[in-house]
Amino acid sequence: MKPIVEICCGSYSDALAAWKAGATRIELNSALSLGGLTPSLATLKMTKQNTNLKVITMIRPRGAGFCYDEEEYEVMKQDAKIMLENGADGLAFGFLDASGHIDEKRTQEFVELIHAYHKEAVFHRAFDCVDDPFQAIEILIQLGVDRLLTSGLKAKAIDALELLEKLQQRYGQDIEILVGSGVNASNVLEILQKTKVQQVHSSCKDWVEDASTIAKDVSFAYAPAPHEKDYEIVSQKLVENILQQL
Repeated sequence: MKPIVEICCGSYSDALAAWKAGATRIELNSALSLGGLTPSLATLKMTKQNTNLKVITMIRPRGAGFCYDEEEYEVMKQDAKIMLENGADGLAFGFLDASGHIDEKRTQEFVELIHAYHKEAVFHRAFDCVDDPFQAIEILIQLGVDRLLTSGLKAKAIDALELLEKLQQRYGQDIEILVGSGVNASNVLEILQKTKVQQVHSSCKDWVEDASTIAKDVSFAYAPAPHEKDYEIVSQKLVENILQQL
């Protein structure tokens, strides 16, 4: 079976670029500069109406870590229901406690909610902040999570091939393992071959300038030099490049 390349998208335009390049599944977000937050409902609905993409929708209310207060969690549950009722094929989420362990109660509640809609439950890279990846993945399997997105607890997946291979070998029959972070056309084959995973996650990121980003005394820049006036997009060409490697 041909490996799956999931494209990380931050907008409707990104989703269209991924679809036109030949991708079949995306993770749909907003605010990729913060690691990806919950997208707008319009972004999801337009993507489902105008493409045949499988759309995994991020549910994340803010940047930084994954230990949420009760108010944030209530918002996440409402967002989850809204996305599931409006065409999301699955949800990406992650819950940790203050000690960096899987928050089992909230994870189970989300899995049960998602499965009630017959959709896919994907635990995202919050996993990469745990102390013991083997204990954590066993908890996720026990709780019924369908897929795990991970970089192998490293900043870039290419630096964690040994652990990723172990996770796939030991647990790949019980949970889908999706490898992400730093995956591109130059390393995707090495990652697939050495880890034996069948799914990778890539941003295929490029930059577009918005000349109004910086004025005389005001700046709305978020990217470092040389991209001070830019915002990030999914490059159709980079998606095509990575797909051509398979």
